[in-house]
Amino acid sequence: MPTPRTSTVLVTTYNRPNALALCLKSLFRQSRLPDEIIVCDDGSAAPTRELIKHLQGTSPVPLLHIWQPDEGFQLARIRNKGMAAARGEYLIQIDGDVILHPHYVKDQLRNATPGSFFSGNQFHLSPELTEWALKNPEAPLRSILKQADWSWHRLRIRALQTLMATFYRWENHHEYVLGCNMAFWRNDLLTVNGYDESFTGWGWEDTDVALRLINAGVTLRFLRLGGIQYHLYHHKSSRSQEDTNRERALEAKRKKSTYCQRGLSQHLALLEADRSRHPF
Repeated sequence: MPTPRTSTVLVTTYNRPNALALCLKSLFRQSRLPDEIIVCDDGSAAPTRELIKHLQGTSPVPLLHIWQPDEGFQLARIRNKGMAAARGEYLIQIDGDVILHPHYVKDQLRNATPGSFFSGNQFHLSPELTEWALKNPEAPLRSILKQADWSWHRLRIRALQTLMATFYRWENHHEYVLGCNMAFWRNDLLTVNGYDESFTGWGWEDTDVALRLINAGVTLRFLRLGGIQYHLYHHKSSRSQEDTNRERALEAKRKKSTYCQRGLSQHLALLEADRSRHPF
């Protein structure tokens, strides 16, 4: 199976530069590097910008920072902006509050399958271990994991990843999608117009894009026993929009929708217009 020729890792963040630093440094240490990293910033203040500027000098691949004003929880919009700017043909989507296993990107690219997109899972670090990791940013991952509870979510078995991706299924499998750990072919996202920006506030925008991809004939697969990420603890975001967002997402299932109107295309058009004004 051919692996993608080029890849982009999209990292979403909002005002947590200490966690973002751990995330980006774990990306820099990958056994298989992506071709570029794009931080998709939903309105963070100056410390995040300063951190990224500092890390751009040490990143082994181009590190871009795409920022939008803080207008509340606008995750769908900032992800679309990152996808529009991405040059990779395969897009790996994570949040900026995770530490990645050294073979995370390698596992994602090795399992990439034409006509499919992937969702992974996470191992959650306790509040106490998260605090320790943030206070010891240079500590190797093994030092963190020595203090963590055991879980199968920590287990990497390369030989079983493809088997699990083929047979790991549920009746309502879209309910198990995690937007913080997904991977897509860029052309598939263009087909469904990326994320629906009518989703604001926390939740279900990732389920919506998954359902529209499924409706368009793209197979949802799950990456298990690989593509491991270790999630730093944080308090839950406001769930005030969850019921509204759930209904909007499930409408895509009922109507078998494939395309959203307020999506990726508007940002691609803006980029093209900008390039035409500044061709050099």
